[in-house]
Amino acid sequence: MPDRIDINCDMGESFGAYKLGRDQEVMDYISSANIACGWHAGDPMVMEQTVRLAKEKGVAVGAHFGYPDLMGFGRRRMDLTLNEIENYMLYQIGALYAFAKAYGLPLQHVKAHGALGNLAFVDLEASRAIARAVLRFSSDIILVTYSGTVMVQAAREIGVRFVEEVYADRVYNPDGTLQSRKIHGSVMHDSEKATLQALMSVQKGCVVAHDGTEVKVKAESLCVHGDTPSAVAILQNKGRT
Repeated sequence: MPDRIDINCDMGESFGAYKLGRDQEVMDYISSANIACGWHAGDPMVMEQTVRLAKEKGVAVGAHFGYPDLMGFGRRRMDLTLNEIENYMLYQIGALYAFAKAYGLPLQHVKAHGALGNLAFVDLEASRAIARAVLRFSSDIILVTYSGTVMVQAAREIGVRFVEEVYADRVYNPDGTLQSRKIHGSVMHDSEKATLQALMSVQKGCVVAHDGTEVKVKAESLCVHGDTPSAVAILQNKGRT
């Protein structure tokens, strides 16, 4: 079991007059922030504020890229070519990098959001397109991959740095993918239950799927969603991992 585990959270998802998440509170408990790049959520003002807050708190920043679907919060599948996926990703990385550079911060990592992330779970070609975009931008950037999925294979093939991620607050399917948010209970609001899942993933290298199946995982980074109502309570338990 590793001595330390990276705790990441999706952040900077407010935009315009709309406020989402509890970034100010959550930032005290994480080590990496996945910051929305303005397409599925976020806007230039929010991106700047979130990067500034991350610097104040000593939290590493990464680009959280998704489909150009602000109305659907990036959770609706879009029919994109592999070239579009690659270039849309580069575009969003560049946007967040500008704010990171303005504050003298390195861009540590990138992570796919929502429906694009769900596609990368199961589509090797889409995962390769994502890995290519990372490598084209910088060989130093870390790609956050979903543990045990084809994203890991793609990252190895393309030769990018990567870490494997496990979700503390999401219910898993037996194949290692996430249960659809359309199904009631797919997001864990019980902080104790989420903490136990995080502990199991780190200590035993597995999570329990909704049908009771044990799914093997490699927890190099744990994710808690900032828009989960119990996010702060879950993160306050992180010392138990």
